[in-house]
Amino acid sequence: MSGLEDVEARVAGLGSAIVAFSGGVDSSLVACIAARALGGRALAVTAVSPALASGELDGAREVAAAIGIAHETLTTAELAREGYRANGPDRCYHCKSELYDALGALAQARGFAAVLSGANADDLGDWRPGLRAASEHGVVHPLIDLPKARVRELATLLHVPSARKPASPCLASRIPYGTEVTPEVLARIDRAEGAVKALGFAELRVRHFGDLGRLELPADVLDRVPEGGELERLLRSAVRSAGYAEAKVSRTPLRSGSLSAGFAITRSP
Repeated sequence: MSGLEDVEARVAGLGSAIVAFSGGVDSSLVACIAARALGGRALAVTAVSPALASGELDGAREVAAAIGIAHETLTTAELAREGYRANGPDRCYHCKSELYDALGALAQARGFAAVLSGANADDLGDWRPGLRAASEHGVVHPLIDLPKARVRELATLLHVPSARKPASPCLASRIPYGTEVTPEVLARIDRAEGAVKALGFAELRVRHFGDLGRLELPADVLDRVPEGGELERLLRSAVRSAGYAEAKVSRTPLRSGSLSAGFAITRSP
């Protein structure tokens, strides 16, 4: 169980903590460890905003109940921040600043000693401006020395329900940098992805390019969607049903974070 004891000891040493909790594998493992190490002095908090995809909150509630940690929600207002709406390469910095402002205020009001995130070692090799916001707010990253693969192993070991859950970043990640983030665009993306999921597809992204919605699927799934075939036509129709004038099924497999490719790496754990 290499790594688990060290992480538990680090969390226990904090005395109490709030976990920034999305319900994904990283934050779920942190929440599970916090529940084990701190008991009732741990609280998982899920931020709710128009950028949260449908179904994610219900999933987070189910995971929190399964691992036995108290769970609450709070509403964040990242859309009120000009830097977030402008959607530059530092969008996540403004989003996480809003999140950690809110969680920090809650921690102070409730007497929690720290705010925890699920950042792991793999995040240090990716474009993560949100880590700068975390550093500015003194957020603790218990998993920062563990690679993603080890995080999943530990989550499986501890029977965390989301141990194999694919990454599910916020809806704004589907919008190319430089295109304004608005509630209407976020809602359209959410509708489009929901329509595709209703056809039985679990992992996907609908990238927003104005009137065009571009659907991306994992490589193994894409192999089962012949170009020009009936299934591809159904998928395009599902995307258009959300309000896109045009829809395309990308023949390039889904890669999380593809719109951030080429940006310099931010290392600020």
